[in-house]
Amino acid sequence: MTIKLSLAAALGAAAIAAPAHAGELYGGVYRHAVATPFTLDTQEGGVDVQVGYRLDPVLPVVGIEPYVFGSVNSESGGTDFVGAGISRKFSLGGVYVRPGVGLVLHNAPSLRANPATGVRTDLGSRVLFEPEIAIGLAVAPRVSVEASWVHISNARLFNSQQNPGIDLIGVRANLKL
Repeated sequence: MTIKLSLAAALGAAAIAAPAHAGELYGGVYRHAVATPFTLDTQEGGVDVQVGYRLDPVLPVVGIEPYVFGSVNSESGGTDFVGAGISRKFSLGGVYVRPGVGLVLHNAPSLRANPATGVRTDLGSRVLFEPEIAIGLAVAPRVSVEASWVHISNARLFNSQQNPGIDLIGVRANLKL
């Protein structure tokens, strides 16, 4: 519940700040806990709804855009999280690539194991790294759509034997304010 309240507070702050900074609102739908080479079985599934706010570049010459976002999982007991980070948009003709990196705070159980194998599937710490990458296309002057991958994990910093992580793959729409 705390994560959901934090998400609501972050989005409320983003909405209040939006006119002053004229950044970009975004939202999307993601498949939760997609199996990739970067993760182990986290014993989760479902769909995530993500919403966020990306500020205009803080250093226009460099083009780094700070962002805040939240992700709510559809399954009871699934992992929700809020985060913040930076991204950079690289245009490639009609499409673009947007890599980003941040930190998230999540509400997954602090200790969890796969009942079939006994392998630990908890995320290792409350604060996790959040690398992401998106490929996008402008569909109107203020609207773009992106296919994106978001990964959350502890990068094995807190336990070299354990780091299941969670990968999310989905689509999101962006609206420039």
